Amino acid sequence: MKSVSPTQLDDWLAQARETAAPGVQPVVLDVREPWELQTASVRPEGFELVHMPMRTVPARMHELDRQQPIACLCHHGARSAQVVYFLMQHGFSDVVNIQGGINAWSMQRDPGVPLY
Repeated sequence: MKSVSPTQLDDWLAQARETAAPGVQPVVLDVREPWELQTASVRPEGFELVHMPMRTVPARMHELDRQQPIACLCHHGARSAQVVYFLMQHGFSDVVNIQGGINAWSMQRDPGVPLY
């Protein structure tokens, strides 16, 4: 499984845009629960932000494009890692885990994102 830290995300996004089909934008797939999203959220800058709680991914994965680069995000990186494995087993090839989750995002990328 591939992982990127929040500080490496810009490089991953640039590479993803280069290798994706024209007009295809990378996705940050936030797999946290709705209350977590209300507590702390990221701003979609250079990517599409999709919220899909982990428990709903099996039923909703058809909403995702298998050709679209996807970076999975949760609180600390454990749930998103499980989603990465699941998606890879179901034919998604360009999918990575955001190491440390939104907690690391706040500390490394955007201190305006609240810690919880």
